[in-house]
Amino acid sequence: MDSAVTAEAELVVQLQQGSEAAFRTLVEQYQDRIYRVVFSLLRSPEEAEDVAQEVFVEVHQTIGRFRGEASLSTWLYRLATSRALKNLRRARAKKRFAYFTSLLGFGNEVLHEAPTHAHPLALLEGQQQLGLLLEHIARLPGQQQVAFTLRHEQELSYEQIAAVLNTTVPAVESLLFRARKTLRERVQPNFRHD
Repeated sequence: MDSAVTAEAELVVQLQQGSEAAFRTLVEQYQDRIYRVVFSLLRSPEEAEDVAQEVFVEVHQTIGRFRGEASLSTWLYRLATSRALKNLRRARAKKRFAYFTSLLGFGNEVLHEAPTHAHPLALLEGQQQLGLLLEHIARLPGQQQVAFTLRHEQELSYEQIAAVLNTTVPAVESLLFRARKTLRERVQPNFRHD
């Protein structure tokens, strides 16, 4: 762990000195993770790619202000979620959803049962239910949506989510509790459990 922290500190110093090689290293190390977080919130590959690029442009322009109060990855997650939420607010009406299969039945927290039939009608119903679930996730308040996405799609720990949101673990637990409660109330009446 110490070597990782040291390597990160060295990378930050090089970035702050304007090293293009360090910036390329940063992009190579984090572009996939940043893209996935942004995509999880925006559901559009094109928009996610644009926002992820904006994040790295912002990093390039503002790395001099990075003080190391949080880890570099936490700072990047904060920038990414902040930019993604701004993008969502600007383009809420045009939001598109991709089919994200891993949400169906993730730990049975929102859905009691995932469709298990291979029948085309069952698959279609599963896609419709998933689309409904994604719509409801998109309607959660910003902090709840980010916490829910980071936990269930990015599989971050409560501590990591707290760092990204600049809050406490109990606050994250509360955000997740409220998000799940809201989703249960909105989604379950629309799901059949034959």
